[in-house]
This record gives sequence, C-alpha cells and structure tokens, in this order.
Amino acid sequence: MTVAVLRSEPLMEIVSLTKRYGEQLALNDVGFAVCEGEVLGLIGPNGAGKTTLLEALAGLLPSDNGFVLVRGASIAPARRRDFMFYVPDGVRPYADQPVARVLFFVADVYGRSREFVAGIVIRVGLEGSLAKRVGSLSKGFNRRLMLALGFLARQPLLLMDEPFDGFDLKQTREMMKVLRREAAQGRTLLLSIHQLSDAERMCDRFVLLSAGEVRGVGTLDELRTRIKAPNAGLEEVFLALA
Repeated sequence: MTVAVLRSEPLMEIVSLTKRYGEQLALNDVGFAVCEGEVLGLIGPNGAGKTTLLEALAGLLPSDNGFVLVRGASIAPARRRDFMFYVPDGVRPYADQPVARVLFFVADVYGRSREFVAGIVIRVGLEGSLAKRVGSLSKGFNRRLMLALGFLARQPLLLMDEPFDGFDLKQTREMMKVLRREAAQGRTLLLSIHQLSDAERMCDRFVLLSAGEVRGVGTLDELRTRIKAPNAGLEEVFLALA
C-alpha cells in the first residue's frame, strides 16, 4: 500500500478494500486516507474501479474484504450514510417531479431553511430551472441539481462521481469555484474525476487508481518526487505509475 504524508488527521481511512465480481477482481486491497477539509481526487480511466469504490464506501455495494475507519473507529456499511453523502453520476432523482419540489423535499429531510435553499440554487445556477421536471433537464443542469442536493445534505464527507460531467470548459471552472467554496466552509470532498486536467486544477491530493489497484497517493509534488520528474503534470505522473 502506498503511503503519503498527510496534512491533517485522517477523517476516514480505507483499509484493504476488496471487491470481486465472480472471477473478476474489481478492487484489489485498496487503501488510503481522506484528510479533514481536503479535496481528494480519485483519478483513473473508465473501468479503473472508481465508481465501484465510491459505491462500496457509501455502503451501496458489499465488499468482499476490508473495512472503513472514521476518526479511528470502524464504521459498518449501514451506518455510513450518517457520515457521508454520495452524489452518483447519471442519476435523475424523482424524474417526474419539478426541480423545486425535489430541492425542498431534501431540504426538509435535512432541516434546511428556505433561505438556505435559495442560496444553493443561486450558487449552482438553477434559478431558471425550478419549474422544470427533473426528467426534462439537460445533462449539465441535472448535474447542477445533483450538486445542489449534496450541498443540502449535512454529512461532513461528500462523495461525488464525475462532478463536472455535462459541463463545458467555462462551466467546469465555475463549478470548481463552487466546490472550493464548499470545502472552505469545512466540507471534505472525495471526487472521482477522469479528466486529469480538471483534477490537477481542483484537488489537494490524489489517489491514482488503475485496474482496481491504488498506484499512488499524495500531492502532485509528492507524486512528482516519486517518479523523479519535478515538472511533470498529473497525466505524466499517472502514466508513469499506472
């Protein structure tokens, strides 16, 4: 297992997480730590195991081995929803309902005020879509809705699968600022990102995942040091380690 220098005490530690589908090993002895208040990028190509890992961490998918620690204590899959909120890719919640109704429903679940909802709507750019049905939203606006639901939740850790999917270059930069603001307010973010240029701009540290295995963990400078290439970008680092 790769060990990186941590900037703060671990909020969550993943230890030897393994997942099989028959003879296929989807996750192989995966282990790393998530530090409180950081933006941690889960990096790898399609098929690397990123979504499987997020679903296993969230307790949606049973693992075959390994465990998860939260502030040093083991946490069972059924209890993880109290600690983390998972924002999946490609999901349209309550597709036949108006956006506003879905937002207010989730806000009521988490005890959020109408003023808080209004602020989230402006932050993610949903002002013109509140009356639209979720199923009619474009991919980008559905992604804005999913981000809004994550911001409405109160769990300290947000897991997000491809948070910039459906956005163009300008919109991606805007959403990066939104996510950075969320982290600055004390939220910890674990983001699955396949676009390495986006990840390099967004994340404090990285977990490099390839074929279900962790190939590197650390800041970009730490990973550069590992491959002895002080000016390498994240893409070059990933290719060298994966």
